[in-house]
Amino acid sequence: MSWRVANTCAERKFGSATRKQIIMFLADKASDDGSGIWCSKGTIQRHTELGETTVKRTVREFLKEGILVETGARTCKNGFTVVYRIDLTKVETLEPTLEPEIETGSTAAPVQSGPGTGATVAGVPGPPRPPNHPKTIHKPPTRRREVAVDEDAGKILAAYPPDRLRGKAVCIAQIEEAMKEGIEPEDLRQAVQVYATESAGFTRSKVCFSDNWFQSRRWQAYVEKQAEDREKTATLQADHHARLACWISDRSPMCKHITGSQVRALLASKLVTEVQIHAAGLRL
Repeated sequence: MSWRVANTCAERKFGSATRKQIIMFLADKASDDGSGIWCSKGTIQRHTELGETTVKRTVREFLKEGILVETGARTCKNGFTVVYRIDLTKVETLEPTLEPEIETGSTAAPVQSGPGTGATVAGVPGPPRPPNHPKTIHKPPTRRREVAVDEDAGKILAAYPPDRLRGKAVCIAQIEEAMKEGIEPEDLRQAVQVYATESAGFTRSKVCFSDNWFQSRRWQAYVEKQAEDREKTATLQADHHARLACWISDRSPMCKHITGSQVRALLASKLVTEVQIHAAGLRL
C-alpha cells in the first residue's frame, strides 16, 4: 500500500464515483511509484461491490486514457493476472478536487471579523464576506434548473409499475443521486421501463416497491446491459463498415449493395475517400 499514490488519486477528479472507487482500490495495492498492482477484475468487483461489466469497462477506460498501464502478468490459480501501474504523471494532470486559493491581496488589518468594506493600503476594498458567514445570503438554484431535474426524475419514476409506487420523495432523491453519478436520464428511464415490462406478468407481491428498487440500485444491472449492448452494436457496425470499405477499395461487384447512407457513413469515418467512391461506381 502506498499513501503517496492513494493521496495523489484522492486529490483528483476521475469523472464519477464509480471510477474514483475503482482507482482508489487499485491505488491501495500500488507501490510508491504506482507500479506492482496485480489483482483480478473479480477481486476488484468483490471488494468494491460493483458490477462485473462496470469494473471491466472502467479498467478499459483507464487503459485507453493512459491512467493505467499494463506492465506484465503473474500466474495464478485461474491462469494469469495482469499487472498494472498507475501513471502518476497522467493522474496529476486531472482536475484537482480542492478549490483553488483566491488571492485577495494583503490589507492593513489581515484578519477581519466582518465583510471587508474599508479601504486597504493599496486603496482596494478588502475581501467580501466569506460564504460560510452567518449573514451571507446564498442564491437559490434557478427555477429552470430545478424544473429540468424534476421533469427528468418524474419521467423516470412514471415508467415504474404504478401499483408498486411508494415513497416518492425517496425515489426522486435516489434518481437524482444516480444522475449526479453520470447516469443519463434516458438510460435510467429505459432501465425502469425494461423492469416494468419484465415484471408485467408477475403477481403483485413479486414486484419490488419503487423506493426499495431505487435504494438497492436494481437499475444498475439494466444500465450496464444497455452500455454492453451499445458497445457490441458499435463493434459490429465498425466491422461492417470495414468490410464495406474493403469492397470499395477492391472495386468489388458487391459494391452495388452499398446504400447511400452507408457511403456517407464511410466518408464520415474516413475509411474511404471520394475518389475511391467514384472509382467503385458509387454516388454520394
